[in-house]
Amino acid sequence: MVADLRDDRVLAVAAGNEPALATDELGHVRVVRHRPWGYLGATLTGGLRIQICGRIAIERDGARLEDGLPGRQGRLLFVYLVANRQRPITRDELVDALWDRPPPSPDAALSALLSKLRRAIGPEWLGAGAQLSVALPPDAHVDLEAAHAAIHRAESALALGDPARAWGPAQVALFTARRGFLAGEDAPWIEETRRHLAALNLRALEAYGLAALRLGGTELAAAERVGRELVVLAPYRESGHRLLMEALAASGNGAESLRVYDDLRLRLRDDLGIAPCGATRALHEELVLTSS
Repeated sequence: MVADLRDDRVLAVAAGNEPALATDELGHVRVVRHRPWGYLGATLTGGLRIQICGRIAIERDGARLEDGLPGRQGRLLFVYLVANRQRPITRDELVDALWDRPPPSPDAALSALLSKLRRAIGPEWLGAGAQLSVALPPDAHVDLEAAHAAIHRAESALALGDPARAWGPAQVALFTARRGFLAGEDAPWIEETRRHLAALNLRALEAYGLAALRLGGTELAAAERVGRELVVLAPYRESGHRLLMEALAASGNGAESLRVYDDLRLRLRDDLGIAPCGATRALHEELVLTSS
């Protein structure tokens, strides 16, 4: 279902899941849909699309705007406003977000930066006054927001027993979470967003892995691969170990699935002085009975 082609990915996903994929650097993900097959760019040429995870990108009606952002501080200002666009933001908050050590006249410096930003992206997007917010069109697409919606769709579909509907949205969230956030920059709000993306990455991996496991067949290899990645990324997260155990057992590798449990049991005992939780122990007992 997924093929890596250098920096590009080609996916077949359901309608409604493609917009978040479209903004993977506004071109590194190509999405095709069943009946008819076609590139996403042919269907999403208009409107406003913003990527703040990974490389910053802005596209409005087919035109790229990010090169007009006023330097490093302008990029930080734009990303902060977009990431917090659901609420008004005070000028003092923006000063704190942009400068470790504010300039001698922070309000004047901020006003100059806001003026340059309005010229770069359009005055209709950014209001004026003591509190600021970005007013994007109702159909605007922001990659981070799309990832939040996608993981919710994926987890809801899994809860309803529909792994096929979870498969695409889980990868939408996964692609976004893995792009990172403002590489090379350092600020408390940036670190907080990175922690959020790391948590989103784990949720998306689990959702994708469970969807692949329940779909079975050729997707079992993906479930195993995801399970192994989860065990490395979050060695005390038992749900990742359970995913890997189930994927191995479903692939006919029952002995290896039992070894995964034993590795987890020893790690929890030695590092934390606890035993695996009830759900993990129950799965282990089931696998032992199946293997015997």
